[in-house]
Amino acid sequence: MEKRMVKFYAKDSNKVAIHAVPGHFSTGHSHINYYINITSLKSRVSEARELAKLLAAKFTSNITIDTIVCMDGMEVVGAFLAEELEKRDVMTITNLHETVYVVPPEFNASNQMIFRDNSIPAIQGKHVLLLLATTTTGVTIRQSLECIRYYGGTVVGVVSAFSTVKEVEGFTVECAFNEEDVPGYAAYPVEECPFCKKGHRVEAMVNGFGYSKL
Repeated sequence: MEKRMVKFYAKDSNKVAIHAVPGHFSTGHSHINYYINITSLKSRVSEARELAKLLAAKFTSNITIDTIVCMDGMEVVGAFLAEELEKRDVMTITNLHETVYVVPPEFNASNQMIFRDNSIPAIQGKHVLLLLATTTTGVTIRQSLECIRYYGGTVVGVVSAFSTVKEVEGFTVECAFNEEDVPGYAAYPVEECPFCKKGHRVEAMVNGFGYSKL
């Protein structure tokens, strides 16, 4: 897989790039013909900072954000994004600590998204921005929106490093990369996957955290 990896730069920055591997891969909700690898964007400080700047530019100063909920191990990017948003003075006057919270959720044994009691104050009554690594179907976004609302948060925006989904439940999914940045990218419902119909094996299970070869 690694030998087939190609690099694509963001339209708005030559300092932000993703790596893509062509093949036959399975996500939790679909089959895709490219694995989008954003590991370096999540784990290298310089790249995470640049991605955060690019994503922060998607939002105007009239949005209020108290908390960033980070999915898929996006906490490093989330911390830099919080810094960028603080520069824009986006917090509500009820945010007594005058800083943006950055929190990840937890998933229980039933794969339900939850927040522990000690994390709930960062959600309840707060204006929440949802941050994801990759989005191909919108299922994770819907699950996240439901969870954040359950704990009393108000979702004010959704942002993803890579997304093929443009809108979910009225929210525009802002992103640094979309399918147009990876020529030929396609996602298929499992029952309609052309690779499966031709008998091609799935090479790896993939999600926002990475891949596991089969």
